[in-house]
Amino acid sequence: MDSDSQKESLEKSDNDEVFGEIDELRVGMEVSDEAEAYQLCNTYAFNKGFSIRKGHLRRDSQNNVRQREYTCSKEGFQVDEDLCEARKVRRLDTRTGCKAVIRFNVENGVWKLSYINPIHNHEFARPEERQFLRSGRNIPSVRATILGSSKFDGSIRPAKLQSCSGKEFGSAENVGVSNKDSHNCLQRGKDELIAGDGQSLINYFKHKQMEDPSFFYSVQVDQFNRITNYFWRDSRSKLDYDCFADVVCFDTTFRTNNNLICAPFLGVNHHWKNISFGCAFLLDESTASFTWLFETFLESMGNKQPVTIFTDENKAMEKAKAIEIVFPETRHLLSNWQISKNATQHLGSLYADPEFKKHFNKCFYDCFTEQELQHAWDDMIKMFNLESNSWLKMLYSLREKWCPAFSSDAFSANIGSSQRGENTNTIFHQVSRKIVDLVSFVQHYEQKTKKMRFTELEEDFRCKNAKPRLRVNSSIFKHAATEYTVKMYSFFENELMSIFGVRMVEVGNDGNQYIYEAVEEGHQRVFMIQYNSTTSTVSCSCKLFESMGLLCRHALKVLDSKNFTSIPTQYIVKRWTREAKKGIVASNKFSKSSDGKANSSQSLRLSELMHEGTNVFSIGSLCDSGKRIVKQKLAETIKLLESDEDTTYMLGNLSKVDDQSVRDMSLDNGSVESPGCDS
Repeated sequence: MDSDSQKESLEKSDNDEVFGEIDELRVGMEVSDEAEAYQLCNTYAFNKGFSIRKGHLRRDSQNNVRQREYTCSKEGFQVDEDLCEARKVRRLDTRTGCKAVIRFNVENGVWKLSYINPIHNHEFARPEERQFLRSGRNIPSVRATILGSSKFDGSIRPAKLQSCSGKEFGSAENVGVSNKDSHNCLQRGKDELIAGDGQSLINYFKHKQMEDPSFFYSVQVDQFNRITNYFWRDSRSKLDYDCFADVVCFDTTFRTNNNLICAPFLGVNHHWKNISFGCAFLLDESTASFTWLFETFLESMGNKQPVTIFTDENKAMEKAKAIEIVFPETRHLLSNWQISKNATQHLGSLYADPEFKKHFNKCFYDCFTEQELQHAWDDMIKMFNLESNSWLKMLYSLREKWCPAFSSDAFSANIGSSQRGENTNTIFHQVSRKIVDLVSFVQHYEQKTKKMRFTELEEDFRCKNAKPRLRVNSSIFKHAATEYTVKMYSFFENELMSIFGVRMVEVGNDGNQYIYEAVEEGHQRVFMIQYNSTTSTVSCSCKLFESMGLLCRHALKVLDSKNFTSIPTQYIVKRWTREAKKGIVASNKFSKSSDGKANSSQSLRLSELMHEGTNVFSIGSLCDSGKRIVKQKLAETIKLLESDEDTTYMLGNLSKVDDQSVRDMSLDNGSVESPGCDS
């Protein structure tokens, strides 16, 4: 092999190590003009996983371009902001001082690549993240992909959704719902489902299960073998639930055209965005239906109970009874946003009265003791002559499920706020009265779920490639920016900046335990803070940490007075961090079944393997070589398992159980279909 070949081989090897694949750009490549030079560099950068920006431009004495550089978008460092300049939005800091550069020299109108530094000091975007690269948006195919994301919009017409299902099954007839069937859905009552409509949905679920082996669905039938209730979730929902099962929102305010209840299970991820845990169609809102649904949901999630579940106040007692039966360790709260939304219906024009709204909101958001609530409620009822209002009587009987005086210590992730409520309400918004068949409803739900996951992917990309600009050059701000996601850092930063408006005095200490009283400027409420200098533990009567998982301004005021330069580790809740979805294993704390017995350790092991396996399979699917490596290692793993005594013993026992037991033990990987669901 000659020296040039050796040199080229060495260059390829070096580039393989840096980029993970052979570098397509070579010194000496020529293009005809600047537009082609930019397009060449931009396409190269996109394929590698980084953005570019235009760098130095040098001209000759005749003002002709002599040299142009294209740098990585992370080149250099961000210039400090002018604090006197008003900004509506503070941009994230994306610079890392990257030295990668591509240089062109221009001679006689020919642009010739003269120098490349391919070494970057940061991670490249994964293939699924490259659509978010800023310079990549100038590539026509990428721009088309981004514009194509409008398919996630919930405004797809029923006819188009029917067309989608036809494509998926080969023809519209294969879906099991003709136009005539769809029309009939509008005419029938809610006593039972037409067999064609119900069977088409079962067929669709079976098709989804072929695509996703961990797809789970279950149906319930009545004594006449008629389908009454459905539940389904995909494998991603199970993984998300393992990470964020601490709070669940269950909403039954949506109806299909045939008056079935659409009941999605939603959660909140580490970016404070909606995530989907599954969905159901219910024939009625009886305690029996809710009990079946919650039991099915719990089984599909490996018997892991949520910490808190939020519902609307409609049929609250029926839901409460079912929750007590199935989720005995779960706090049941009502969504304040849903209550406010429904107030107009039950209170009419009175709810538009600013004076009434002031008293109403005080009861729901600003009463932190039972005495305060009693006084505020009595004043509101008496002032506006509402003694006979049955809706308000019902709400007051459920006050322990919505008033901060009783629920401030329950973890909520602030899911009941108006901002979160608006987001939750958009899942079936503007479509529930347009779509006539159940398959189309499910497909719409899937499109909304895809949109949620697209948003999460975009937020993950932002967190990985940018940091918040710090308002104060302080170690505790830096620590928070490193740990929290961008959204959660903004919440924490607001609390930390607000310590300047907190006035605090020490009212007692015994050497290790300190007690403080704090008052916010412009307010009269006194908050009690306790701090232990030995364990570095701090607690506040406002209960923000208990309900949100973030330290409040009062606790931070104490830590600041003790010269803390970082957040104590026990107060960094993983679910709000950038690493929230890494290394998650189902916790024993929530692994109890509905009858109080401990769930089998197999479910815990399966959950852990599903997380690790999904990550491996996602990476391996990026290219043929990755797929080959994964398949090779899986074959080796099977051989190791076959030679393992414990595994072969358990397999031998498994083969002796009957078919029903096999289905029960394989619950996480298959569907549960009630008898007669295929009839």
